[in-house]
Amino acid sequence: PQKTSFHRSHTLGFRNGYAFSQLPREGVGGETLFQNQLSQAQLDDLCTQGPTLTYGPARKSAPPPFMPSYVAFDKQVLKFDAYFQEEVPTSAEEHYRIRQVGLYYYLEDDSMCIIEPVVKNSGLVQGKLMKRHRVPKNDQGDYYHWKDLNLATNITMYGRTYRLVNCDSFTKVFLESQGIVLNPPEEMVSDPYIERRMPVQKPIVPAGPDPLWQFLTYDTKVLRFYAIWDDTNHPFGDQHRCIIHYFLADDTVEVREVYRKNDGRDPFPVLMKRQRLPKTLADKKMSFPSCVLEISNEEVLEWYSPKDFAIGKTITLLGRTFLIYDCDKFTQNFYREKFGITDFQPLEISKTPLEKVPQVIPPYNGFGIPEDSLQNCLSLIPKPPRKDIIKMLENNLKILRYEVALESPVPEDRNRRFILSYFLSDDTISIYEPPVRNSGILGGKYLKKTRVAKPGSTPENPTYYEPSDFAIGSTIEVFGHRFVITDADEYVLNYLERNAECFPATTLQSLRDHFRPRKAVKETVNNDIPKQDLDDLIEEVQKELKLRHSYLNTRKFHEEFHHIDKDGSGIVDKGKFLDLCDRLEVPTSTILLKKLIDYCSCGEDNINYRDFLR
Repeated sequence: PQKTSFHRSHTLGFRNGYAFSQLPREGVGGETLFQNQLSQAQLDDLCTQGPTLTYGPARKSAPPPFMPSYVAFDKQVLKFDAYFQEEVPTSAEEHYRIRQVGLYYYLEDDSMCIIEPVVKNSGLVQGKLMKRHRVPKNDQGDYYHWKDLNLATNITMYGRTYRLVNCDSFTKVFLESQGIVLNPPEEMVSDPYIERRMPVQKPIVPAGPDPLWQFLTYDTKVLRFYAIWDDTNHPFGDQHRCIIHYFLADDTVEVREVYRKNDGRDPFPVLMKRQRLPKTLADKKMSFPSCVLEISNEEVLEWYSPKDFAIGKTITLLGRTFLIYDCDKFTQNFYREKFGITDFQPLEISKTPLEKVPQVIPPYNGFGIPEDSLQNCLSLIPKPPRKDIIKMLENNLKILRYEVALESPVPEDRNRRFILSYFLSDDTISIYEPPVRNSGILGGKYLKKTRVAKPGSTPENPTYYEPSDFAIGSTIEVFGHRFVITDADEYVLNYLERNAECFPATTLQSLRDHFRPRKAVKETVNNDIPKQDLDDLIEEVQKELKLRHSYLNTRKFHEEFHHIDKDGSGIVDKGKFLDLCDRLEVPTSTILLKKLIDYCSCGEDNINYRDFLR
């Protein structure tokens, strides 16, 4: 303690420009130094470097391999449970709310993120509240490190304070391995508003002495009843067949509807789900919200039990009335042993016939044919009217042709002649006007194939023309135009005679009277000469005409003869006939033609020019 000098001797110097060191000659403060005295550190070095002095320096071991932090701590995350308090200044029911979050610290890059579990219909923006990044700790540029995280502590990030209350097992093990003493965990704080809005529901205990005994005894045992639900009092209602299941294990009831093939109903499997059904309810208060709250034992005086179900009984389940008409064998045995019932005669259910609503057909609007327009009123997707295929096959290519004259006050229309064709296959009518040269009227198709209704018939129930209406001399009206029947084909008379029972006698007699003069001429011709001689005569006349005329315009012959036949009877005066033949350069003076003209004569002064032309 009395020592006052502490100077050290000089040991460093320069010689010849080189720095060198030397041992001190005296100790601190001028103390005497013993020669060759080694310090303790030097003696320790001599002990450890003994082999080195003998064998030389040992080789240094290779350094450990370098591993970056993002590989060493890959997928290692510290997870803390936390919450923060958020003010609610816009609500009168709550002033603040507690929001529970999870804080995640990624060891590989010291980044952090905060995620709040999403609650359905919460009305809050939840999910990732803070994206993953390094969070600044203060204004000096420091960042949060895992050493700053501990339980039961507050951590402030971006003006929001989080309370760390707990962590997972990996986080706990990692922090303890790094020498950090964790604080004891805290209990997570719940939001007071949610706790007040969600009261604890009391479990519904089935009625009975021991629910566990009832479940163990009657598990998988179900009573099955066959019932019918009559809903015909409501619009579009029907009788629905259902199956009622009563589960003895917990006194619940299920109703399933029975579906049939092509019954037009969607096959929903369950009409009423399995539940306890109340039989008698207590007097509820007017303020009881029965539409949003389930019925508990306090509102029910009596629940449905097996004694309420029996064949022939009518029960009401949730507003629907069911009539039980049968049950299965297990149900019969259960009631026989439990209640002593022996009568299980099923009821006969008769389906009430539905009252057919008459269909009102709207009036015909004039578009298309009535049968085709009617299909729009009979089905949603209209189909073409069905045709009589048998009639079409039997009468295919059978056409009745008539010659008709237009009844008109216009003088130019009086000499117009038309060919009316009646198609027996589909009862349609077409009218064709043969073109007449230099008449000023363009001939051709006058009316396409269509069904023509009689005048005076209603559009709802039209009456169409038939072959029985076409008598010689009768008048028919086609869409406002009147026509008089003046002639017909012989096929018309033959067809009507073969089917005389289907047509009136007046129509058939008018055709017979019209064709009687022609038949008389034919009989006269056939009586004078044989048919073979007549055919030979016609063939010779045709040859002679071909020798005199290189080209015969038979169409012109028909037009000229029809022009002089004013009444359309087919018979003209003999003088007019000969004059017309001379004008057409027909050699009537030859013997063959004179003989043929005699065969076609009707009396002395008339000639049937139609037979002559044929």
